[in-house]
Formats: sequence, structure tokens, C-alpha cells
Amino acid sequence: MADKTILYTRQDNIVYLTLNRPEVGNIIDQRLAWELEEACRRINQDEGIYVVVITGAGDRAFCCGSELEQELIQTGGMVKEPLPPRYSVAAPVAAISCPVIVALNGDALGQGLELALAGDIRLAKAGVKLGFPQVALGLVPADGGTQRLPRVVGRGKALELLLGAEIIDAEGAYNTGLVNRVVAGDGLAAETQAMAVAIAGKGPVSVKYAR
Repeated sequence: MADKTILYTRQDNIVYLTLNRPEVGNIIDQRLAWELEEACRRINQDEGIYVVVITGAGDRAFCCGSELEQELIQTGGMVKEPLPPRYSVAAPVAAISCPVIVALNGDALGQGLELALAGDIRLAKAGVKLGFPQVALGLVPADGGTQRLPRVVGRGKALELLLGAEIIDAEGAYNTGLVNRVVAGDGLAAETQAMAVAIAGKGPVSVKYAR
């Protein structure tokens, strides 16, 4: 399990997916993208799964973006050729056939926030940072963020966040509707689990169609 970039844990009708690269802020590389896609495929093949929870390992980051984004940040915009490729992670999550709760245990930046937007409900630990720094790095959010963000917060606020490369805290994200709840202290895991159990306890067919 220790060498997996995606940890897959099932408790009754709930599956917990954990991004498992805490030493580098759970950033997205090829292996993580492939393992996440496989986990999502596995979930969709099991009708006994009613809710999925996605979170990050460690307490520093949910996901701080992609390898390319991090290299640009660390080098001040200078990268070696060839550029690190980008891999989609949002599409497999968006294709999960049951409700997806995203527990933002740490910062969600760039493609990491695009991944979070692919879920249905987002809970955030107080104090975490969220934003799309891509434009400041000469990139464009390319994993569905430019489409999903306006649906969640409205076109005007979405453009403010995207074009300004603005980083906001969890409370600011709550005020815009980007996250559903902000949880203080160490209560995020417990509150996320309580929500997942509550949803899983409803009629799975009703929940699926209501979603």
C-alpha cells in the first residue's frame, strides 16, 4: 500500500480515495493520474458503492497541482525541455456514477482545484488555500476548471479567480460557494465521514437520480 499513489479503502458502501504523494504536496504525475483513473473505473463497476470520498495524504496539501505547474513555480517560469506532460484527473472523477465528496485537508491549487471541482460536494479545513495560479505561470487551466468553476461560483467570480490567478482561503471559498463547509481544527475527517454515511444511508437509486 505504501507505494501506491492512490490509496483505495472501502468501508461498507463508501469508498475513500486518498492522493498519496504527501512528500511533494500530492502533485499529479503520470502514475497518480493512471491509478486514479483505474480506481474510478473500479468504482463504476461496483453497484454496491454509494458514496466516494476523495482527500489527500498528510496535512499540508490536498493537491498542489501538476508536475508542470510546480516546476514553473519553483523555477520562476523557467523549465527544461521537454516540458513535463499534463494528465487529466478531473474527467475520471466527474464520471463516477455516485456522489463524490471532496475533503480538502490542505491546499488545493491549479489542477488540484480542478480535481476538487470534479466532485459534487467540497468540505475544507479552515485555513487552507485554493486558487488557479496557471495564468500567472503562462498556462491555462486545462482539466475542466474553466467550465466547472463558473457553474459553481458564477461567471463573474470565476473570471476574477481565473484571470487574476487569485489565491483565496477556505472562508473566502465558502463565501463564493466554492466549498460547501469549512471545518475548524481536526474535525474534517469526522464531518466528511458523517456526511458520507448520511448520504449512503438514503435510497441509492433515489440519490443517483437526484444527483
